[in-house]
Amino acid sequence: MEHSIEHSENASRGAFHIQRNGQRIAEMTYHRTHPSVVVVDHTYVDPSLRGHGVARQLQDAMVAWARETDTKVIPVCSYVKVQFDLDPSLRDVLHT
Repeated sequence: MEHSIEHSENASRGAFHIQRNGQRIAEMTYHRTHPSVVVVDHTYVDPSLRGHGVARQLQDAMVAWARETDTKVIPVCSYVKVQFDLDPSLRDVLHT
């Protein structure tokens, strides 16, 4: 099931998130270390959504945004680190 993913950024912090009834039920957060570099530091998915690919949908939205904005990513979140290791097609946005 595809969910509507929103992106918000305020100062140097941002998130890709899904809301239900005004509450965030899933999110992938980051902070900027440079105007074109972000550190993805946390992923959370509500237990009711786990196992449905929601974290991957958040990551796909983040990667698409990184490509569109020429932003490089440093994955610190364990989920994101594993996904970058497993899927070479994502690595073009990795900060080297």
